[in-house]
Amino acid sequence: MTTPEITIATPADRDAVVATLVAAFVKDPVLRHLFPDDETYPRHAATFFGDLFDKRVHRSSIWTIGAGASVALWDPPAEPQDAGHPSPPDGGAAARYPADVLARVQGYDDAVHAALPSYPFWYLGVLGTHPDSAGRGWGRAVMRAGLARAAADGLPAILETSNPGNVELYRRAGWEVIGSLAEPVPTWFMRQPPR
Repeated sequence: MTTPEITIATPADRDAVVATLVAAFVKDPVLRHLFPDDETYPRHAATFFGDLFDKRVHRSSIWTIGAGASVALWDPPAEPQDAGHPSPPDGGAAARYPADVLARVQGYDDAVHAALPSYPFWYLGVLGTHPDSAGRGWGRAVMRAGLARAAADGLPAILETSNPGNVELYRRAGWEVIGSLAEPVPTWFMRQPPR
């Protein structure tokens, strides 16, 4: 089976990317902490991922494969105030969240930002594959595109995950744990040196 071409996302890819991420993160510990209600999860998660997409699409740092079926949202080091996952919502996104949801989003964002390294790095903010396309290696492929960009800049890559099962998956892909948070959701920070 031939792997589809990896492309850099454009605004036209927004709907497919958001749909993939909403489906991919339905059981993710952070997303379920932020949006615990099953009824409102799809709407709030779509707002959340749409906001992340909109903040990154013009930086040419979102890689997709399979028409958006797998996606990696990266933050370049040039704008460290935007590095981190999740990103605080802008006025438009914030207005679409109830106060309790907004407080959780901002609280988690603050905790992540406080734990990130102070040196320059490329940040893998979101990596997800639609469940219908899982098991094809596409997630690893779109992740490698961002790692290649970080290596070309001579910079390390950083990510964070709240899914304990992902820690070993990332280790096998060359990442190492460099720190963790216990609250508000157990979260591991991982680094991959430039190659």
